[in-house]
Amino acid sequence: MAAARRGGARDSRVGFRRDAGEPGPAVPQGLIRAARKSGQLNLAGRGLSEVPANVWRINLDIPEEAHQNLSFGAADRWWEQTDLTKLILASNKLQCLSEDVRLLPALTVLDVHDNQLTSIPSAIGFLENLQKLNISHNKLKNLPEELTQLSQLKSLLLQHNELSHLPDGFGQLISLEELDLSNNQLATVPSSFAFLTRLVRLNLAHNQLRSLPAEISAMKRLKQLDCTKNQLETIPSELASMASLEQLYLRKNKLQYLPEFPSFKLLKELHVGENQIEVLSAEHLKHLNSLCVLELRDNKLKSLPDEITLLQKLERLDLTNNDISSLPCALGNLPQLKLLALEGNPLRTIRRDMLQKGTQELLKYLRSKIQDDTTSLNEGSPVTAMTLPSESRINIHAITALKVLEYSEKRAAVIPDEIFNAVGSNSVTTVNFSKNQLNEIPKRIVELKESVCDVNLGFNKLSSISLELCVLHKLTHLDIRNNFLTSLPEEMEALIRLQIINLCFNRFKIFPNVLYRIPTLETILLSNNQVGSIDPLQIRKMDKLGTLDLQNNDLLQVPPELGNCVNLRTLLLEGNPFRTPRAAILAKGTAAVLEYLKSRIPT
Repeated sequence: MAAARRGGARDSRVGFRRDAGEPGPAVPQGLIRAARKSGQLNLAGRGLSEVPANVWRINLDIPEEAHQNLSFGAADRWWEQTDLTKLILASNKLQCLSEDVRLLPALTVLDVHDNQLTSIPSAIGFLENLQKLNISHNKLKNLPEELTQLSQLKSLLLQHNELSHLPDGFGQLISLEELDLSNNQLATVPSSFAFLTRLVRLNLAHNQLRSLPAEISAMKRLKQLDCTKNQLETIPSELASMASLEQLYLRKNKLQYLPEFPSFKLLKELHVGENQIEVLSAEHLKHLNSLCVLELRDNKLKSLPDEITLLQKLERLDLTNNDISSLPCALGNLPQLKLLALEGNPLRTIRRDMLQKGTQELLKYLRSKIQDDTTSLNEGSPVTAMTLPSESRINIHAITALKVLEYSEKRAAVIPDEIFNAVGSNSVTTVNFSKNQLNEIPKRIVELKESVCDVNLGFNKLSSISLELCVLHKLTHLDIRNNFLTSLPEEMEALIRLQIINLCFNRFKIFPNVLYRIPTLETILLSNNQVGSIDPLQIRKMDKLGTLDLQNNDLLQVPPELGNCVNLRTLLLEGNPFRTPRAAILAKGTAAVLEYLKSRIPT
């Protein structure tokens, strides 16, 4: 019991310490008792400059209450205590950890992020059950070799330290699925990285890497690789064989050209802005069948190849600040393109006022240029007294060649029957009835259910969604922004391919429950409504959801459990009346917001 006495002596002045450098507040006995039952102890944000000895010895020492109470109820049987499996010491003032950490061999989670640690004890190697270790936002210059003995470790977060090298045996961490080394001082990574074959997410951003080891290509399960802001001049050709990669970030490097990516069939996002790339060729594009985001801003591109139309799933193309003087008209044929950024280019073939009208108007203009160069199918049939006026305004070429049915900006209360009649036996994939005065969805839209993928009904006067829309079973994109909607029908769960839905500027007061039951959703845009709450447990089940926009709603609080939604790449919450997270945290971006929320989850 000497250790217990030492612990008691150490805490004899608790409540009176105020001097800098002293341990700070003691750990309330109530927390210790609860931790013995639950196996979890959260000491985050308690101003600790060292960890009290009774924390390390929580499963060894006989608790103080055992000496004071000789009659035990079922709830007080301290000898039936649970081993500590989760210890959170985040956001304190710790400068070191005791070697006594070895006394907690059952730990599966250890979180010491946001402290002042300059080293990690070698005893860390004794935590053989550890699965998640968060040492981010400290002052570590090196890691003990013993860390590499943690063969069960799945998540290792080391971002925002001062690491200049890694242990040679790093590849022994064979269970790792998530590794974050961003914002350090690494100039190389060990070749033993080749053994980290279970990695799904690897973040090497904001280091000093001049090259990537070819061995990185052995990570066959890797989905996300972030090498933003290094000093990379080339990418190893072996990288092209990483068939599972979905997101690749190479921004702010020194790349002069892109390698070909023959195996990147699943790649959805390619970010290569702020480099020195001069050429984008058909060879670069022809294998990127799944690409949704292509970010090439601040490079030296002079042109785009016509083969850009191979990227049929492209939604965002950022070409800001390049040397592009003309655009291929074929760009207008990209069916899913929602954002085309062209500012800062010396474009000569497109007037500035056209560029300022936005993406959809620009694409429409490019499509019209194609039509100028192509013989329209109904050309040669002049408008005569026998021609219906409506026929002369139906874009037959758009229907037959582009598979687009468009009747927008007509201020129409109904869509005329001749618009649907003009479709005939053609397959239409895109419908644009936006910017009209529609009070209801046209019933004849069901005639397009076997082919239509993209429907735009934005900027109308819809107050409800009719069941006709719910049978469009191939629908992937739905834009119904700027209407008068307050709810969505439960039948919308039949839209089993829906990926993107835009509900901005409507009148929703609650998050539409049916959205939780559409597991294919990747983007939900719900800004500028009156939504008061969200269910983080339901959102966590939506494992494909990457973007959630809830700006300018009525959220009074953000549930901390939202921090567990690790698939969210973009979470927008500005303009709501909640007090936390504060604006400074929101400004740091999605990763910081999720990390903050996660640290607030009660244990």
